[in-house]
Amino acid sequence: MSPQADSSMHSYTLNCRMIQEAAALERLCQVVRVRGFRISRMSMESADDHLDIALTLSGSRPITMLRSQLEKLHTVVDVALQEQGASVRSVSA
Repeated sequence: MSPQADSSMHSYTLNCRMIQEAAALERLCQVVRVRGFRISRMSMESADDHLDIALTLSGSRPITMLRSQLEKLHTVVDVALQEQGASVRSVSA
């Protein structure tokens, strides 16, 4: 990859809470991939009936586009974008 391509890549951290359901995690990963992001790091905890997932992503596309698509998944309860010490939350119905 050229140095110019590297400079256009941004890093983001998303925290996502999902209802625990078969293939929910696979759907989340698929949306991330299709929207042009790469998962650099991922951690997941299962608690009661939900999954808490922390994703560190890299990509050159707007993170708002990915966030919007994740919120459309029927198993997603909450998506929070962490930006340099701050957290921006969004709750899906």
